[in-house]
Amino acid sequence: MKLIFQKSVKSRKGVDITGALQGGTEKLPEAKYLRHSPAELPEVSELEAVRHYVGLSRQNFSVDTNFYPLGSCTMKYNPKILEKAASADAFTGLHPILGFYSCESCAGALEVLYRMQEFLSEITGMHSTSLQPMAGAHGELAGMLMVRKYHRKKRNNKKFIIVPDESHGTNPASAAMAGYGVVTIPTGPDGLLDIDILREKLSGETAAVILTCPNTVGKFDPRIKQISSLARSRDALMYYDGANMNAIMGKVRPGDLGFDIVHLNLHKTFATPHGGGGPGAGPVGVTKELSEYLPYPRVVKDEDDGFALSFDRKKSIGRIAPFYGNFSVILKAFIYIVLLGKEGLKDASEKAVLNANYIMKNLNASFNNPYPGHCMHECVFSASEPGMAMNIAKYLIDNNIHPPTVYFPLIVKEALMIEPTETESLQTLDNFIDLMRKASELMKKDPQRLQDSPVSMPVGRLDEVSAARQPDVNFTS
Repeated sequence: MKLIFQKSVKSRKGVDITGALQGGTEKLPEAKYLRHSPAELPEVSELEAVRHYVGLSRQNFSVDTNFYPLGSCTMKYNPKILEKAASADAFTGLHPILGFYSCESCAGALEVLYRMQEFLSEITGMHSTSLQPMAGAHGELAGMLMVRKYHRKKRNNKKFIIVPDESHGTNPASAAMAGYGVVTIPTGPDGLLDIDILREKLSGETAAVILTCPNTVGKFDPRIKQISSLARSRDALMYYDGANMNAIMGKVRPGDLGFDIVHLNLHKTFATPHGGGGPGAGPVGVTKELSEYLPYPRVVKDEDDGFALSFDRKKSIGRIAPFYGNFSVILKAFIYIVLLGKEGLKDASEKAVLNANYIMKNLNASFNNPYPGHCMHECVFSASEPGMAMNIAKYLIDNNIHPPTVYFPLIVKEALMIEPTETESLQTLDNFIDLMRKASELMKKDPQRLQDSPVSMPVGRLDEVSAARQPDVNFTS
């Protein structure tokens, strides 16, 4: 598809607004504000502009147009009522700086923030929550900075963070950014962290243990409280990577399992947009012992039972975001929690787990399952043959399904990580299962068909290394 600049024809116009502008520029200081040459914009008709952008929209894969079983990233459907409520003039008309100077001007927004802090603290079993972090990884970094502050206050000589080998890449990255070394614990044949090696590696120099629970191969570790006790015996904190909270939301709270710090991804658990539909939000919650280290300002109730921003946080790790995080994203998640309520959140988790197990059971005969048995919200298969996971991903694109996550977690050869979320219908899951079975058959009988995919998209199979190193966005079909 041509770029709109390539469709441009000199002097072609959709609507001529020159006359409407006459008189409107008379009061402008010409030298400073008026153009001396036309803006270099594409010259197309209204019809061409409409067709161009509608055509672009039809080339997109999105959760609004296609099944999106992207594991670990949880492309949950974004209810349109959340978008409508968050776009209300009473919220969108607020300037974020008002909250710092005139709380009366944005009392409603501050109440949303305060109540959201309370909701997330209750859901996670934490004492206090900050909504400031702008994404999950940002919340994770904030958590690591609090780990560092906690140990420095106690004058502990802590040097290392422990992570499993199946962890998200942000875990070791956040630990390193906070100044810690990283110790990796392997996963056993049951898909769970090797607790014997954990015992060996835990030491007086261990600052924290980071765990995703359930983990990235979709397993909930029944020994989690034992692991927490082991960490506590070394005065190490337990950090909960909340990427997979949507599997246990309303069923069990990380704080009750022994975790000290939790970050959440609102796009993964509470139905706010993800990726290009963002921005994100990564609230971080902590136990009472750590609450004094949370970023400032905090939203608090004042003496008149109103709401205000508190900056009096001498032991805080400091400000980590401008204003108060991504308010519109927090607002959408707040509305989602209010609409679903306690039982609705629990039901969402149960259906997410049910859907993942339904897919796993129906694909066990077609793909290698490295960690068989009950899974949680996502299941992980191996396509076995080198390069085949990518081939299957491209084949699914040809069939209007966004690929699942491929090649993660890294401990699974040719990994296919599938997460259906709770919102997909039985018919959608059955269609996906049928296509995956066909892909499995093609692996054996006609692998070239998979290798040639996609054949129906505007762009076919790319040399991905060259595309990444030498991107060319100026192309024609």
